[in-house]
Amino acid sequence: MAKIIDGKKIAEEIKEELKKEVLVLAKKKIVPSLLVILVGEDNASQIYVKNKERVAKEIGIDSQVMKLSTATSQEDLEEIILQYNADEKIHGILVQLPLPDSIDVKRIISLIDPKKDVDCFHPENVGRMMIDDARFLPCTPAGVLELLKRSNISVEGKNIVIVGRSNIVGKPLAVMLINLGATVTVCNSKTKNLKEICAQAEILVSATGKAGLICADMIKKDAIVIDVGINRNAEGKLVGDVDYIRACDKVSCITPVPGGVGPMTIMMLMRNTILAAKNQANQ
Repeated sequence: MAKIIDGKKIAEEIKEELKKEVLVLAKKKIVPSLLVILVGEDNASQIYVKNKERVAKEIGIDSQVMKLSTATSQEDLEEIILQYNADEKIHGILVQLPLPDSIDVKRIISLIDPKKDVDCFHPENVGRMMIDDARFLPCTPAGVLELLKRSNISVEGKNIVIVGRSNIVGKPLAVMLINLGATVTVCNSKTKNLKEICAQAEILVSATGKAGLICADMIKKDAIVIDVGINRNAEGKLVGDVDYIRACDKVSCITPVPGGVGPMTIMMLMRNTILAAKNQANQ
C-alpha cells in the first residue's frame, strides 16, 4: 500500500517553525507584513485570499487585503503598486491572479518591487532562479520540493516527469529540480506518447487541472506521485489529476487531493514573506 504524503501535517510543522522565526524578529521590532491585492469577484480567489489571511494571522504576520472592484483601471492598479513598493512597512506584495481581462498582467507583475515579490513571478526573480541564485522560490513548486525533502525523498539523479508547463508550476519546478541534479522531462497537451513517457518516471508530477488525466497504467510501479491538480468532479468533490484510488495500489508514495500540495503553497508564501522582511531589515 502506498505511503500517503500528508501535506496538512507537514504544513503544520512548518507553521510552528515560522511562528518561532516571527518571535525572533519581534525582538528586533520587525513584524513581517504582507499586502494582498484582490481585483474583482472571482470566488476561488476570494477563498484562497481568506485562507492566506487566516494562516498569516496564526503565524504572526501582519496581513492586509486590499479588495478592488472589477472596474479598477490599469493606471489605478499601477499607482497602488508603486505606492506600496515605496512603503517600508510592507515587506511582501502579492497581486492575486487571475486579473480582469482589462488589466495587463505582465505589466502589473513587472511593476512589483522584486524584493517584495513574494509570489516569485517578477522576471528578475524568475531569472535569478534560472541561474540558481534565487531570492525567493515560487510557492507551489517550493511546496512540492519541501514535501519531498521532508518525506526523505532525494531528487538528485532521479528521472522526473512533470505533466504541465505553466509559468506558475511546471516551468519553475522543472528549473528547480534541474538545479538539484534531477533529470527532468516536461510534458504538455501536445506531447506524443504521454503514457509511455510518464511510465518511465521515478517521480511523476501532474499539474494540469484535468481530473483523471493520469491513469494507473501511466505510472511506473513503485513510483512517487505528486498531484498538484485541483479539480471538481461531476459530484462536486475536489479531486486531483491522478486516478488516486487505482494509483495507490501501484505507487510507493502519493499526495492526496485535497491535503497534499495545497496546504504547502500558503506556507511557502508565508516563508517568503518572512524572508523578505529579513532581507529588507538587513539592507
